[in-house]
Amino acid sequence: MAEDSESSEPRKYVSAPDALEFVENILVGNGVSAENAGIVAKCLIAADLRGVDTHGMNRIPSYMARVRNGVLDATACPGVTKITPVVAQIDGRNGFGFLAANRGMDVAVDMAREFGIGMVSIKHSNHFGMSAWIVQQAIEADMMSLVFTNSSPALPPFGGKEKLLGVSPIACGAPGGSREKPFILDMAPSVAARGKIYKARRRGEKIPLDWALDSEGRPTDDPEAALGGVMQPMGGPKGSGLAVMMDVFSGVFSGSAFAGHVTGPYDPSKQSDVGHFLVAIKPDLFMSLEDFRGRMDYLYQRVVGSDKAAGVDRIYFPGEIEQLRQEEREKTGIPLVQAEIDALNEEARRVGKPFLRVKG
Repeated sequence: MAEDSESSEPRKYVSAPDALEFVENILVGNGVSAENAGIVAKCLIAADLRGVDTHGMNRIPSYMARVRNGVLDATACPGVTKITPVVAQIDGRNGFGFLAANRGMDVAVDMAREFGIGMVSIKHSNHFGMSAWIVQQAIEADMMSLVFTNSSPALPPFGGKEKLLGVSPIACGAPGGSREKPFILDMAPSVAARGKIYKARRRGEKIPLDWALDSEGRPTDDPEAALGGVMQPMGGPKGSGLAVMMDVFSGVFSGSAFAGHVTGPYDPSKQSDVGHFLVAIKPDLFMSLEDFRGRMDYLYQRVVGSDKAAGVDRIYFPGEIEQLRQEEREKTGIPLVQAEIDALNEEARRVGKPFLRVKG
């Protein structure tokens, strides 16, 4: 979900093409092939454009630290094993999660085109950033999709206080009608995504008291204390249950790490061993694609045109706010604070690449 920061620190802006080139250069400088660097960079900048700043180019320093420490293989390419005509498994080979997920959705879409549905389990992967880019990949192929992943421990099971479950996003989507925007749902099972806490720490901001508990189990507005404690699941047992579901489908099922044993993307000490689960579904299995799109148009109009509660100016379809943010940022640029620019430029300096071009 798109975010707005409450920080008063001045923003500087970078255009999407400049950001894309900058990230590609750093990746290539760290041993990633030009083709794979283009895929990773596109996915990161897609998050920045949608306003999901926690999952955009600011992830580059932590990813590169993992590459330098030898726990993320910058040269790895995913391998594909066909299990049945509609099921495949991807071995991420400890490479970038973006590459494994991109290949996985391509394979799922190809199976769905022929058989109506395609399911891919992904093992031995890494963080793949914002889930919505994978949903968008399916939408561009005129497919519905489910996108699951597990992640490093940050949530307690309901009633507990130990970090055990991941703040693992749940995502799904469907093509929109001829006139309206597609359906894209991408949400964490916690009150807030953990990346927002890292972002607040990076920018020297406080967080809302309902996001996390400190190590003593007390609500905190200090991001450092929050990272030493646990995230709060949304809806109590409901959020906790969804986090378990992500671990079942992504970790247990794939053969990857699970039950609190996934290593996080900010920890450069060992391999992550993340698992993912992707499904592509042909939307015209039971009707024509034209009829499906017409029904999606009608659903959109019913949702956004429903009666508004007091104080609400507009009702949005899932994913619509982020799509509008992207339209805005494609014109104005991606906002960054100086500390973020400095951290990114340090990565460029390490590999002898040009610094980020920004405007005030």
